[in-house]
Amino acid sequence: MSATAADTYWEEIYAGRPAATDPRPNHRLAEIVTGMPPGDALDLGCGEGGDALWLARQGWRVTAVDISAVAVARLAGLARSRDLEGRVLTERRDLHESFPRGAFDLICAHYLHTPFDLDRAGVLRAAAHALRVGGRLLVVDHGSTAPWSWNQGQGVHHPTPHEVAAGIDLDPAMWTVERADMPRRLATGPGGQTAEVTDHVLLVRRTA
Repeated sequence: MSATAADTYWEEIYAGRPAATDPRPNHRLAEIVTGMPPGDALDLGCGEGGDALWLARQGWRVTAVDISAVAVARLAGLARSRDLEGRVLTERRDLHESFPRGAFDLICAHYLHTPFDLDRAGVLRAAAHALRVGGRLLVVDHGSTAPWSWNQGQGVHHPTPHEVAAGIDLDPAMWTVERADMPRRLATGPGGQTAEVTDHVLLVRRTA
């Protein structure tokens, strides 16, 4: 499928639903990042912007990217309304085509799944290389299919954190896996429905 089809698909997803007025951060982000000294963060696939806004409120300088122009425009507006525009830089970018420039202390990829072509392992490898020494890459994937997910196909394989780490194929002399587990939690969908879901969590730290 072409990048144009991906653009159209995600634009329709965001344009087709009301803009979030108070997007919340992902559960695992708040759990893992709370207490880390703030620095420069990159949010890959920022969506509604809950993670970027939360990080900015914690003192981080955030570059938030998404393929959807609607999503990044809405996030930019929310950042301005909260006097956080100096801490949140929004950027419309197709990660299938290019990776953001810069060096970061934290890079987050929450549920970076798509029905379109994306060399996800390549994107995550680029993210690991964009970390400063001591910086962390946090990857949180779906470990189960929620009732409200767009991906309801039978036989869907959810790669484990160890499989994701193996796919990124980082040199252990330069990167260390600090966490790789599959916790469960009660999640709330966009319509208010709830279900128990599994998250696949991978946290990698650059050591050299």
